[in-house]
Amino acid sequence: MSARAINRCAVTYSMCNMYAMKRTTVFLDEQTLAKAQRHARREGVSFATLVREALAAYLARPKGMIAMPSVAGRFASGTGSTSESVDDLLWRDPHE
Repeated sequence: MSARAINRCAVTYSMCNMYAMKRTTVFLDEQTLAKAQRHARREGVSFATLVREALAAYLARPKGMIAMPSVAGRFASGTGSTSESVDDLLWRDPHE
């Protein structure tokens, strides 16, 4: 399929989807809006697509699920027994 045909298909698909959607307004502070717009540009998607995908992902999460911190699982202790002694490592008095 030629690039022109692919582009025509993409435009047709977008137009069909656009008419199946409802327009809405979201109020964001300037910092959040700018960050989201930069993210959309980096990902190569429109701001509206970013918002739709983010909202869909948020709504698909199991109830009560919280996101893990971004540093979770990034460091290795080098010790094989860390999981067995987690309470001792985390809950001891730091001034001992």
